[in-house]
Amino acid sequence: MADRKFNSIIRGYRWRIVALLFLATAVKYIDRNVLSFTMIDEGFRREMLNVSESSPLSADLIGRFKILMGYVDASFKFAYAIGFVLMGYFIDRVLVKKGYSIAIAIWSFAGIVTAFVSSFRGLSITRFAFGFGESANFPAAIKTIAEWFPKKERSFATGIYNAGANVGIMATALIVPALIINLGWRWSFLCTGLLGVILLICWRMIYRPLKAHPKVNAEEQEYINSDKEIESDNAKVPWKSLMKTRGAWAIALGKFFTDPVWWFYLTWLPDFFNSNEALETKLNLSGLALPFIFIYFTSDLGSVFFGWLSGKFISMGWSVNKSRKLTLLLCALLVVPLMFAAKVSNVYLAMVLVALAAAAHQGWSANLFTLSSDIFPKRVVGSVVGLAGMVGGIGGTIFAAFAGIILVNWGYFPIFIMASASYLIALLIIHLLVPRIR
Repeated sequence: MADRKFNSIIRGYRWRIVALLFLATAVKYIDRNVLSFTMIDEGFRREMLNVSESSPLSADLIGRFKILMGYVDASFKFAYAIGFVLMGYFIDRVLVKKGYSIAIAIWSFAGIVTAFVSSFRGLSITRFAFGFGESANFPAAIKTIAEWFPKKERSFATGIYNAGANVGIMATALIVPALIINLGWRWSFLCTGLLGVILLICWRMIYRPLKAHPKVNAEEQEYINSDKEIESDNAKVPWKSLMKTRGAWAIALGKFFTDPVWWFYLTWLPDFFNSNEALETKLNLSGLALPFIFIYFTSDLGSVFFGWLSGKFISMGWSVNKSRKLTLLLCALLVVPLMFAAKVSNVYLAMVLVALAAAAHQGWSANLFTLSSDIFPKRVVGSVVGLAGMVGGIGGTIFAAFAGIILVNWGYFPIFIMASASYLIALLIIHLLVPRIR
């Protein structure tokens, strides 16, 4: 009887919900990363700069392109910051199924429309709309994890669905260059935008709230709610009061310092491997698949492993405080060697350093998101993640606005130096604001 109950728990329906979140996150990142690969396509650059095929793309024009793309990226991240807090609040009010459906529709439509733009202004508008819709992904996912999993499984479940980001990027590296080379850059946006429409259909058909789901048996319901007494239903935190809590600011500032690093990878890594002066071998569109598969597969391993690790520490009897913070420290230390990636001449060594940092970031992200459900009651998790995402988006917007200027004038080294230190700074702030997670 005990074995049957154990097998029922392990094979529970909640893992299918994680698989659905994994799929949604993968599609989101496919739609999101099309632009980073399109950026190094000469046809796209000429279209945005309004330069004819008979005119050369000078170093000055390429520099101008990178600076303007930094502003486009800032437009996306500004909308992402605004949308994060508004979508988090919205999802807490209308619940996950409806709120996430609306968000998927917004970002998919924006992705499709991008196929028809022909200027930086038009690109900024579509990326703004895309960022606003996409911002709902993490508030919706974290709220779903809080509803469907007991505390000891949340960081692992978060690590699994968060790994969808890396699968999405790997799929982009395989699919998008081929679309651009064979059909042109506009088709890359059109085809990937349609994936969001398919995702919306899947989400509407499959997802149901836990209490109303016909495929969740009583044993699994009991297991999911096994730590309900720890999360007191009387612990109400009004949305307007979140900004007064140290826990919310710990998570928010943790994202402020580290989200810009991850977003920088997503936008500029193709350009890094294509144009970084230190690299002896430069990679074009057709040569990016292998390094990106390696980097983001390693990131997947980091997401799942570090999500599992903090849960393992808890199952060993460690406190949530010790388990989460030690895992965050390990992740922060693994990012430090990134500073050397901009100076090495061997492209494969650069790949390894970037992959290590990306894996550490994903492990960091899985545990940082899980802190929101460790510290706050389930009913406000969407709002907490929304607030934190907004602050992270503000950091990303500021970083993106200056990224192009820094790259054109000083290259990648100053940015990688900042990235190497940002996680340790963030962890120190988290610990000072929340000395003990209760």
